Amino acid sequence: MHNVDLGPVKAFLACETPTAWLDWALQNPELLLIDHAHCEKKAASTALNLMFRYVERDDLLRMLSQLAREELLHFEQVLAMMAKRGVAYCHLTPSLYASALRKHVRTYEPGRLVDILIVGALIEARSCERFAALAPLVDEELGRYYRYLLKSESRHFEDYLHLAQQYAEEDISDRIAFFVAKEKDIILAPEEEFRFHSGVPAA
Repeated sequence: MHNVDLGPVKAFLACETPTAWLDWALQNPELLLIDHAHCEKKAASTALNLMFRYVERDDLLRMLSQLAREELLHFEQVLAMMAKRGVAYCHLTPSLYASALRKHVRTYEPGRLVDILIVGALIEARSCERFAALAPLVDEELGRYYRYLLKSESRHFEDYLHLAQQYAEEDISDRIAFFVAKEKDIILAPEEEFRFHSGVPAA
C-alpha cells in the first residue's frame, strides 16, 4: 500500500470499520465519491479556519497550510474522477460524525484548540483506515487512488496529534482516550444515511 505503515493509525483507533459499512459503501458508489469530495473540501476548510483563529501559532500555520493545499488537491482529484465516471457533484447533508465529536470540545483555551486538534487527528485516522479497507474491494482505478491517499492521510493524523500535544498545558492521554471512545461509539452506531464517516446501516 505505497509503503505506508498503518500500524499507528490502527493502534490509535478503538475499532476497525465494520464489514456492514464496507458493504454499504459498495452499494453506494456514487455517494461514496460525492461525500469523499465533500470531506476533502471540509478538511481544507477546517485547516484554514484554524489558521485564521490561531495566527500566533507558527507550527500550526506551517503544518496546516500544507495540509489545506493537499486536501484541496485531493478535492480536485476526486472531482476529476467523478467527471470521468459521469457522477455529478451535488450538495449532501453532512455526516453526523464530525459534529458528534465536536460537541465534546471544551469552550476555553487552550483546551478548545487541543480538543479540535484531537478531533482532527481522529477524522484523518478514520479516513486513512477506511481508504485502506476499501482499496481491495473497489475497482482497480479507485483502489489505486485510495492507496495513494494513505500516505498523506496518515501524515495528517500525525500532524494533528503532534500539534495537540505541543499546545496542551497538561498530559492529554486521557483526553485522547475520551475522544477515541466517543469515535468508536459513532462508528458502530446505526445510521439511516450512508456517508463516508457514517456508522453502520440501520436495520
